[in-house]
Amino acid sequence: MINLKQIKTALKAAFPHTIPVFTGFIFLGIAYGILMKSKGYGVYWTILMSLVAFAGSAQYVAITFLTSVFNPVYALLMTLMVNARHLFYGISMLDKYKDTGKFKPYLIFALCDETFSIICSAEPPEGVDRNLFMFFITLLDHSYWVLGSALGGLLGSMISFNTKGLDFVLTALFIVIFVGQWKAQKNHKPAITGVLCSIICLIIFGQNSFIIPSMAAILAVLSLFRKEAKKAGNLIREEVQ
Repeated sequence: MINLKQIKTALKAAFPHTIPVFTGFIFLGIAYGILMKSKGYGVYWTILMSLVAFAGSAQYVAITFLTSVFNPVYALLMTLMVNARHLFYGISMLDKYKDTGKFKPYLIFALCDETFSIICSAEPPEGVDRNLFMFFITLLDHSYWVLGSALGGLLGSMISFNTKGLDFVLTALFIVIFVGQWKAQKNHKPAITGVLCSIICLIIFGQNSFIIPSMAAILAVLSLFRKEAKKAGNLIREEVQ
């Protein structure tokens, strides 16, 4: 049975690890809230989206879905492409979340890049319940995003200013993600494949219809690379034997 002392101790231990996330999420959340308001959505809709979706960059993408003719296939594929990395996050967290009991549904739901990084690297101090420690890290990070979104929605309601160009925050976010992954990975073939396939499909299909063909082309090319790499590996093993 969890008591109040355990809760306070776990919260106190978790909070310092989330301070860097707080600084980032507040500003990104504010930009998201302002952008939502500029598209005609009030602060309550912004808060609701951040509470139940909590998908970061995918929430920025969702603004486009909300303000244009809805295409469910496009929305599904785009969201999957943006957040596909969470599939791998989930697999790698199987052991850590194995015995989390009643906390598990929320830990799975609210797992994001930053929470994943903290939980993978941080260990609870001696005497602190591990499940509570992970729960509060996840809850605090989620709360920061909701708070930032709410502030952005309120600022957008109270302050009138020209929001032209604010949509570029999404493009900038994807550029930062791309550059970060480029620096982190030694093998740049997937990134180059993605850029080239996107450019070719953009030229062929135009800016309004190139996303789905690009994703299909990227998947096909990477699958081909994988088969070729597997064949090469098998040949090397045969020669060694």
